[in-house]
Amino acid sequence: MSESVVDGKLEPKQASKEAKESENAAEKCSARAGRGSAGELPYAFTPQKPVKKQIQFAEDKQEFSKFPTKAGRRSLSRSISQSSTDSYSSAASYTDSSDDETSPRDKTQLNSLGSTDFCVKNIKQAEFGRREIEIAEQDMSALISLRKRALGEKPLAGAKIVGCTHITAQTAVLIETLVALGAQCRWAACNIYSTQNEVAAALSEKGVSVFAWKGESEDDFWWCIDRCISMDGWQPNMILDDGGDLTHWVYKKYPSVFKKIRGIVEESVTGVHRLYQLSKAGKLCVPAMNVNDSVTKQKFDNLYCCRESILDGLKRTTDVMFGGKQVVVCGYGEVGKGCCAALKALGAIVYVTEIDPICALQACMDGFRVVKLNEVIRLVDMVITCTGNKNVVTRDQLDRMKNGCVVCNMGHSNTEIDVASLRTPELTWEKVRSQVDHIIWPDGRRVVLLAEGRLLNLSCSTVPTFVLSITATTQALALIELYNAPEGRYKQDVYLLPKKMDEYVASLHLPTFDAHLTELSDEQAKYLGLNKNGPFKPNYYRY
Repeated sequence: MSESVVDGKLEPKQASKEAKESENAAEKCSARAGRGSAGELPYAFTPQKPVKKQIQFAEDKQEFSKFPTKAGRRSLSRSISQSSTDSYSSAASYTDSSDDETSPRDKTQLNSLGSTDFCVKNIKQAEFGRREIEIAEQDMSALISLRKRALGEKPLAGAKIVGCTHITAQTAVLIETLVALGAQCRWAACNIYSTQNEVAAALSEKGVSVFAWKGESEDDFWWCIDRCISMDGWQPNMILDDGGDLTHWVYKKYPSVFKKIRGIVEESVTGVHRLYQLSKAGKLCVPAMNVNDSVTKQKFDNLYCCRESILDGLKRTTDVMFGGKQVVVCGYGEVGKGCCAALKALGAIVYVTEIDPICALQACMDGFRVVKLNEVIRLVDMVITCTGNKNVVTRDQLDRMKNGCVVCNMGHSNTEIDVASLRTPELTWEKVRSQVDHIIWPDGRRVVLLAEGRLLNLSCSTVPTFVLSITATTQALALIELYNAPEGRYKQDVYLLPKKMDEYVASLHLPTFDAHLTELSDEQAKYLGLNKNGPFKPNYYRY
């Protein structure tokens, strides 16, 4: 029923002619219903009279005008935070809402094989993890192809590999490939936030000894690594590391074991730097393979992977709009190049800091302004580190950031941002969702810190499976090469992956794009001084 204004007062009007006609039409439709003739409804239709509902305003049952209580805000914050970690996706490990907060170290769990030689969040999540791994396998065809090709030969038979990497569905495909090729594996996580609990459970269910869960403490982190090494009757002879923590632990705590290692494969800037330090000091007593500086790792995992995953990590944690935002990226190596390209493409105004004049010139030629961090620290909306160094962002710079500035790290270690300096009485830490903390200064200004300064993309989101297939295939081939190399081929030093192996990894991934390589003629190969089958570039070539 509508209303009209009469002498300044609202008065009800009679139903309009159109409304009456509509009611008459409904009655006729009701009379015809159920007759089954052409064009009519084949079932009885009896219109119900509309039920008038009383709207309850604030004074009835729910007081919408009032703010939630302090306890209510805590509950709301908890529900938001929980929703970001409990949802079943590859970004955040699946967690049953009934899970308790008991540390996995305090639990005794049993897999279907009757083994307790593992420590994960919840072995019952194995089924979910298996689905994740199967999905990852679909986009890691090159690694699966390698697995099938070498399955009969078992090139890693007798290898006892202890690994410390991110434990995700993609690395699970690598681990299961190593097992299929004959290796025994024990595994820990290289990052306390990147483990997918359901994947760790799935690996443990299959008999791989995994010691990892999402949200480990620092003490848990080192305990897990130690459990991988210190098992009665089992001694590793190969190391697959990401960051150098495992290598460092074996070197310091188990020197006799370290001397018997046949080879180390390292994939991160930080870990490779540590290996070169050991080598320079004459303390590296085993050959090591620097996978990080292989072309297939540098150009694909570091550049193309970070170009996509930086946006994913920032969007999932902050819901930020990039257009018009001022962002400073510290470091213009392959990771920095990928981050800058992605941010620029979405309309951000990007500054770059660099110590290397060559990288700085590249940034200038790519259209970025190269600055010192102190010159823009008060202006920028976002600070992203990707240098592999320490104290790139200091407490003094954190003190001068604008309100709401987002600070995160795309390097491997949590040393780039001086997070320890923020744990002081005058600053308040407010957790707003998983991996997102607001650091509040006494004047009310706040800085948004992501993943407590740890690797953003694997702590807060995921990385493209296809790119990880390239890195994982490289790691598998490096392990096979070191383990099967005749005595004397590799000395106690750090080596780059042979160029031929880099090209082979790339060739395994070309069928995904239905790419067809052009073949050199004999005359062309002779002219260039190349073998028709490669390698096609000298070791000093920069792609």
